[in-house]
This record gives sequence, C-alpha cells and structure tokens, in this order.
Amino acid sequence: MTIEGWTLILLFTGLTIALAKPVGTYLFALYEGRRTIMHRVIAPVERGFYRLAGINPETEHSWRAYALHMLVFQVVLTLFTYGLLRLQDVLAMNPRGLAGVGSDGAMNTAIAFVTNTNWQWYGGESTLSNLSQMLGLTIHNFLSAATGIAVAFALFRGFARRETGTIGNFWADCTRVTLYLLLPVCVIYALFLVASGVPQTLATSIDATTLEGITQTIALGPVASQEAIKMLGTNGGGFFNANSAHPFENPTALTNLVQMLSIFAIGAGLPYCFGKAVGNTRQGWAILSAMMVLFVAGVAVTYWQEAAGNPVLHQLGVAGGNMEGKEVRFGIAASALFSIVTTAASCGAVNAMHDSFTALGGMIPMFNMQLGEVIVGGVGAGIYGFLLFALLAVFIAGLMVGRTPEYVGKKIESREVKLAVLAIAVLPLCILGFTAIASVLPAGLAGPLNKGPHGFSEILYAFSSAAGNNGSAFAGLTAGTPFYNALLGIAMWIGRFFMIVPALAIAGSLAAKRHVPESAGSFPTTGPLWIGLLVGIILIVGGLTFLPSLALGPIADHLAMISGQQF
Repeated sequence: MTIEGWTLILLFTGLTIALAKPVGTYLFALYEGRRTIMHRVIAPVERGFYRLAGINPETEHSWRAYALHMLVFQVVLTLFTYGLLRLQDVLAMNPRGLAGVGSDGAMNTAIAFVTNTNWQWYGGESTLSNLSQMLGLTIHNFLSAATGIAVAFALFRGFARRETGTIGNFWADCTRVTLYLLLPVCVIYALFLVASGVPQTLATSIDATTLEGITQTIALGPVASQEAIKMLGTNGGGFFNANSAHPFENPTALTNLVQMLSIFAIGAGLPYCFGKAVGNTRQGWAILSAMMVLFVAGVAVTYWQEAAGNPVLHQLGVAGGNMEGKEVRFGIAASALFSIVTTAASCGAVNAMHDSFTALGGMIPMFNMQLGEVIVGGVGAGIYGFLLFALLAVFIAGLMVGRTPEYVGKKIESREVKLAVLAIAVLPLCILGFTAIASVLPAGLAGPLNKGPHGFSEILYAFSSAAGNNGSAFAGLTAGTPFYNALLGIAMWIGRFFMIVPALAIAGSLAAKRHVPESAGSFPTTGPLWIGLLVGIILIVGGLTFLPSLALGPIADHLAMISGQQF
C-alpha cells in the first residue's frame, strides 16, 4: 500500500460526501415537483409527454396502483427489448451484419437492462448492433435508473406524509427524474467523455497499424452516450466486452475518477434528500455516515489484500502486489477502489477483472452485493434497501432496550417489520438457492473456469451479482448458456421487483399513519450509537446469512493460497 493510493481513496471519499448536499437538494426539488434551473427549458417537453400519454401528473396513486403501473411499464419494456434483440439482423443500423440474438440470450439481456442489473453474457461490440445498443440498452439505462429513484421518492413520502392513502404518481416521478436530472447531466457528461477520447460515432470500426506493423481492426460506435448514463444511473453495462477497462470507455485517470464519482453521486445525495423529506437532515447524514463506514472498511480490506499480492508468487521470487487482471494505467489502488465503488453502488462496471483478485480481495465486492445494495447502492435502490434495514434495526433496538419502535415520527409495527424482513430475505433465498442448484447440476458445473473453491466463488459471485442487480462478473464463468441465461434472468427479476413491491407496501402503510412526536421513550436515530447499530445489524444479518457460503468459496480459496495450494 502506498501514500498515493490512500490519498486517492480519501480524496474520493471526501468528494463523495461533498456532493451529497448539493445533489440531495436538487433531488428534493424533484421529489416535491418544484421548479428547478432546468424548468424553463424542459417543462414544455414534460407537459408534452403527459399530453401524449394521457397522464395527469397531479393524480396520485395508492401503493398498489403505484406498484401496478411500475410493473406493467417494466413488462412492456422487457418485451420491447426482447423483440428488438431477436430481430436485430433485419433492422436498421447493423452495418456489421450481426445476427439476431438467441431467445434465451435476448430474454436474459432484456431482463438485465430493465432491472438495472446490466448483466452481460456477451461481448457488446461483437454481438449487438448500434440500434440495439442505443434503442435497446441505453434507453433502459435511463428508465431503470429513473424507476429506482421514483420508488425511493415513494418510500420517502410514506415516512413524510400523515394519514393519507397515496404516495405519489409513478409516471410523474419517472418523467421528472429522467428529464430534469439524468438527461441533462448525461449530455454534459458525454461531451466531457468525448473530449477525453471516448468515441461517439455511428461508424463501426477503424483500422490501425500496431508497432509490429500488423493491421488491427478496432470497434467503434456510440460509446460516450452509453457510458455517461451507464455510470450516473449505476447501470454498468459497457459498450465493449472489457467494460471500463477498455481505453475507449475509460481512457485516463481523470475519467476513471469522474466515473467513480458519478456512480456514487445520486446514491450519496438520496440520504440527504430523505432527511429533507422527513424534516430532519440529521437523519440523512446518519444514513450516509453508516454507508461510508461500510464503504471505507471494504476498500481498506480489498486494497490491503491486492497490495499484499499472492504468497505463492512471492515464494517464486515474484515480488509486489497483485497486478493480474488490472490495467497498468490505473494500478492496484484505483482498481481496488473501483471494485468497491461499483459493487457498493450496484453498478457493475469494472476497470479490472475481479476473478483475478486475491481470494479475500474478491470476496469484499461479492459481500457488498450480498448485503443488498445498501452501501450507497444503486440509484434509488440503495436508499430504499438501507431503509428496510433501518426499520429492522429500530425494531430490534426497541426489543433490546424496551422502547417504542419508532422511526422519523412513525410507529414501526408488525406489518412494516414483516414486509421489511420479506424484502431482505429475498436476496439470500435467491442467491443461495440458485447457487446450490448450479453447483450440483451438470449444466451449472460446466460454467466455472476454475476448479475447487475458486470455481464455487465464480458461481456464487454470478448469482450475487444477478440477484443484487449489480451486473459485474467474476469473468471466469461461461454464463452465455441456456441454463445460466434462464437462472440468472429469474434471479435478476426476483432481486429487483420482489424487493420493490414490499418497499412500496411499507410506503403505503406508513403514509396512512399519523405522526408520532419524538419523546423520551423514542430511540434516537441520528447519533453515533444509531450509526453503529445500523452497521452492526447489516453486517450481522449479512454475515450470518452468507458466511457459510463464503467459507466454502473465497475463505477456503484464501487458506489454500497461503498454504501454497493452487487450482
């Protein structure tokens, strides 16, 4: 480990915290439907969308109506993308003449992008046409991100409102987030990327002569526009197979830093927005503090392990840290930091191959996903996932100290706790259940590149990524088979919507309750004790649930490595 490496980590953490208030303030304006600096330009476009769709943005939905509208929208988008990918070979903007995507692969990809997972079993530049990349994938990067933020807004209203049966309008929330936040920021972001060397063209390729005098054909396409929303919307699906390790997606150290900041920006702003919504910004800062504690701890472990390197190689006289699978232009510190950022935020973009990390260095990104997008998390998904743990924590605290389970002025009763536990239980059931199936069936065992505990880790990582709606891969699993496309697709759908629907049900339940003023019997939820309890509950729940599987995978792999055993 180096001073420069720690300086980068501390700089990134400081910038993330500095972004929380301005981003959160702007998000709060969208949450309330107030005018913003973009209103004069975009408001006519917004009204045009409503008229075209026949939507009255002032009409509010119950939680059931909100969930129904959201789910119908996702199903329609999934079917649209499936059809587009299947018919790719006969549609326009396919200059490379790529074939249509197979049925299982098309459905897997459609679900991946609709759920904000962006799992990629394919190489983008060799499988998808420009039309598929732009219309089929990039559009979902906007809409899936907007859906996550809209659900977060609905849950905020559940805490903030009193004795009402509505939690907002899904169409208005989704439209405002897309038009006033995601689209304008991405236009500026894409221009920055183009200026930094990221291609944005409808050309398919360019021929270059290497230093050896060999002609190499390099794929091109509309990269910058997809890259911008891929990061800001915590989507993660790259135009190229190498993702953000590719110099055309992530050419410099500056773009690497900006990409990491953009992954965290909205997720860090939403806790402050929540604090504003409930009338107490200290609540938001407490949530963000707990998130940052978990984040910094994860970075520290991963950086330490990657900088320490592989003892097997050390015994052979190869000194230094673990540079396998990493880009030289980023190095160990930036690669370790990026791996934690992308898995803490359920983004899935990678600038290094996690399969090549040390056993414990690769375990932390996996554990981040298994915790359920709560360490900053995906746009919207992180905060509503974290609030589910907050409800569980305040309930447990009430049982331990004999105080009334209350959170930000709402009594937490059995209905909310049951729904929170249901949503939290979805991930372990999905991850561990599907991992068990893949670990015993021949079709599943045909996927891992490695044997032993590392091969098991490849399977476990894949389902952690899918159910956690992350999308990153260990890069050692052959997942483009009917078996894995089907199972991972189901995992992505369950991991997304079986958590969203209970969260919306909680929002509806809380919105109908009256406000309970804080009293001497209320458990404090803003100080260091609360932050420590939140972190402890998250780690205990995650540890008790996933420790046995981690012991079979990365922990066993680490013990084998230090004893000199290789697979």
